[in-house]
Amino acid sequence: MVPVTSPLPTNRAAASIAPRARTMAPVFHELTLFHGSMGAGKSTLALQNAYNRRQAGRPGILLTSMDRAGSGVLSSRLGVMADAIEVTDSTDLITLIAGEVPSGGFVIVDEAQFLRVEQVEQVAWAVDELCVDVDCYAIATDFQSLLFPGSQRLLELADHTVALQVEVTCWCGRPGRQNARIEDGRVARFGAQVAVGDTSDAADVTYRVLCRRHWREGELGPE
Repeated sequence: MVPVTSPLPTNRAAASIAPRARTMAPVFHELTLFHGSMGAGKSTLALQNAYNRRQAGRPGILLTSMDRAGSGVLSSRLGVMADAIEVTDSTDLITLIAGEVPSGGFVIVDEAQFLRVEQVEQVAWAVDELCVDVDCYAIATDFQSLLFPGSQRLLELADHTVALQVEVTCWCGRPGRQNARIEDGRVARFGAQVAVGDTSDAADVTYRVLCRRHWREGELGPE
């Protein structure tokens, strides 16, 4: 017997918002995931892409969650920043996008690893039914090297996934792919999956990119 699978879950907003007329080929709207370790330039690229699209006359919005610079801000470690809409666990992204972004517009989501699984499904629905492009920028794995639920669902649903190629290295020179959480001078092994660090409000929590070997051994290198 072939198992019967249910369609992707939707919410009340999806049921109450009429899909827009779909754009005909060869133009299709897409959900794209850009992912990389800390320092790979995700937020910088998000800001650059938003700027370029607005310069081309396309309407769109920037979304973020728990940015290091505070609520409602999308910031890059290079010092560039822009106002953004803060997404919380209770944010209904279908309602938000339907109200803020016209057909043919764009949505940029930074810190997309913090999206709930349901919210990832909402942005996928918005791409298909509201005729918008959605770009998500995310760290794939947490400090224990486990996929964030939001990142995992994006990997499963995205039309395209792009691994950022900016060089990020461990102190030893090997490729840095593990996002280590540092607490009390040691690599943390336990704790909540989400703990925003490198801010004035989280002085005891910092993050550092390590290679797999030195993350496993907890070796932070010479000071």
